[in-house]
Amino acid sequence: QVQLVESGGGSVQVGGSLRLACAASGITTVNYCMAWFRQAPGKERERVAQIHTVGTTRYADSVKGRFTISRDNAKNTLYLQMSSLKPEDTAMYYCAANPACYGDNYVYWGQGTQVTVSS
Repeated sequence: QVQLVESGGGSVQVGGSLRLACAASGITTVNYCMAWFRQAPGKERERVAQIHTVGTTRYADSVKGRFTISRDNAKNTLYLQMSSLKPEDTAMYYCAANPACYGDNYVYWGQGTQVTVSS
């Protein structure tokens, strides 16, 4: 059984930082395309960052230079380091895994962790 469990969300002021973690079980994250998505109320889901099996990363324009996706293979855990946070970063953040980095219909999803940025 595959499980993705996110943690690290919370409330932070504008300009602050948070690090999200996604602990995986039932899959080996290095063998999957891993990504972070977010969804704010009334908005469509957005892919924030993606890391390929070979380590190549890709970011949404809205977070480039502020967010960093990484993976600890020994811990089978995915991370999202978020800095210079803005109110528009407020959303539920989800970890996802897919056999390939193609499209956004990922096979496995976590339950989400809330990030709230206040001014």
